[in-house]
Amino acid sequence: MSIPPTDSFHRKIDYLRLSITDRCNLRCTYCMPEEGLTRLEHSDILRYEEIVRLARIAISMGISKLRITGGEPLVRKGALGLCENISKVPGLKSLSLTTNGVLLADFAEGLLRAGIRRVNVSLDTLKPERFAAITRKNLFSRVWAGIMAAQEAGFSPVKLNSVIMCGVNDDEIEDLASLTFRFPFHVRFIEFMPFRSEFDYETLFVPASAILERLYRIGPLEAVNAGDSNGPALHYRFKGAPGKIGIISPVSDHFCPSCNRLRVTADGKLRTCLFSSDETDLRGLLRHGASDEEIAATLLAAINNKPEKHQLSSPVFRKCISRPMFSIGG
Repeated sequence: MSIPPTDSFHRKIDYLRLSITDRCNLRCTYCMPEEGLTRLEHSDILRYEEIVRLARIAISMGISKLRITGGEPLVRKGALGLCENISKVPGLKSLSLTTNGVLLADFAEGLLRAGIRRVNVSLDTLKPERFAAITRKNLFSRVWAGIMAAQEAGFSPVKLNSVIMCGVNDDEIEDLASLTFRFPFHVRFIEFMPFRSEFDYETLFVPASAILERLYRIGPLEAVNAGDSNGPALHYRFKGAPGKIGIISPVSDHFCPSCNRLRVTADGKLRTCLFSSDETDLRGLLRHGASDEEIAATLLAAINNKPEKHQLSSPVFRKCISRPMFSIGG
């Protein structure tokens, strides 16, 4: 098995997130406008054989953890077959998927058979009427059914991702965290990030320290080992709870020094940092006769140029975000 490549700051890069579509069946207010979206043309999106080839090249280089994302990946026809084909690539250690959960009840067992072992589900609220307001779709019951279907199918762990926004859902921090007493879920609280300039970011932002303060009102938290997780979350557990708490703080206490990931957008652009506008065109290489060795060399060159840290705290950056999150890949 290949040794993972390292960047110029001696970080081991072993994790690749592959977006397979920019389409989504929700319209979350903090992610996209309700109407007027500029969508990728079908011909611009990487074909499945191109995605599998790219995954195979990355895995041969030592990148052993892959995550399928979108948009909403399950809206793309044939997603299960793609997952199955990627799961069979020798050298792959972990294949996971991020979803909004709307279609998860229909796909949970199929995803498990296709080789997916972990699912992350976006869930910002436990209140159906608030869910409808945030996502612009009245589909909370379907998402909750999907979460339970994933749990019953045997996914371990099922991770729930909650973006906390002041005055929107911060009053549910305790309720969301209390799910870990009832289920072995990993409930992960994520700081709000400024991906849409229309939002008053400073007003909505809730720092990780404030989230933790609220959690301690429930009871004492103990720090726990992340296990084989390679993500940015700090992990905690309430005494006696089967589930875990995760805190992800990309703004107030960024995890750039340990960042181990790359992202490929649905249209085949490589990003070495979520918050950088620098992109490397892989689609052009895949479609114009580049060899596996040439594509691997391009990946290595991009890794070597991976920035030391993001510029999310810069007001200038916040006004110059080149892509919305659904277009980059969650």
